[in-house]
Amino acid sequence: MGLLKRMIGAESPQIEAINLPQVEPLDLGLPQPKMPVYIIGDIHGRLDLFDDLLSRIDFDIGSHEIGAPVLVCLGDYVDRGEDTKGVLQRIRALNEAQPMRFICLMGNHERMMLEFLHQPDRRRARWLKHGGLQTMASFGIGGVTETSPLPALEAAADALRAAMPEGLEMWLRRLPKIWKSGSLACVHAAADPALPLTEQSRHTLLWGHSDFFNVPRSDGLWVAHGHTALPSPRFEQSRISLDTGAYVSGMLSAARVLPDGTVTFLWT
Repeated sequence: MGLLKRMIGAESPQIEAINLPQVEPLDLGLPQPKMPVYIIGDIHGRLDLFDDLLSRIDFDIGSHEIGAPVLVCLGDYVDRGEDTKGVLQRIRALNEAQPMRFICLMGNHERMMLEFLHQPDRRRARWLKHGGLQTMASFGIGGVTETSPLPALEAAADALRAAMPEGLEMWLRRLPKIWKSGSLACVHAAADPALPLTEQSRHTLLWGHSDFFNVPRSDGLWVAHGHTALPSPRFEQSRISLDTGAYVSGMLSAARVLPDGTVTFLWT
């Protein structure tokens, strides 16, 4: 029985996958983690797609006899889709059951939500129009918008905190922003190609960098990321791009990256 079947009891559906080219025009090397890794793009409240993708990954693990993989989620679990609460409950349970094998990174939408909880002023209330209203609704909270008066915003933040399961806010605040193995790094949004991984700013990791899509890295490191929605996943120029706008497209994407540098995409 596969890793994820043991965690959630998923069935084994058929999958569709494509192998992208393994050699870039420039000599950028290959993403070579020390163990098999599955990387999942931005979920944005789509628990239905997340469970579907986990089943596909579980089937892939079993059918290809992938030994002891690590799963990395790239952040943006909340907002826009209709079941943020369900997504957070699922990924937290998986992470706490296998903390070294199911990794959850922080995304900019988690950061916005946490800032609103900490200080629900007018500036931070902009989170509500970027999907925060759907997150609030998933926890049973309504009657507030980004233009609501300050007392209403404060009451909404208090209600959200009260509706969250015990320990969830602290779990979110402790989410890492980087995961790395071998020549593969995982972040939410981007990494400045001119700086080593250890010198990246929080803003770059969560919100992006102007050179990320234009300048490949020269240190042999490949960066898997989400944040920027694309029509399909991509493997090019020292990047593995996995945000395919699942909340609106219905396509949640993942990459299987093996120690030999092979990259295979799976999707819903």
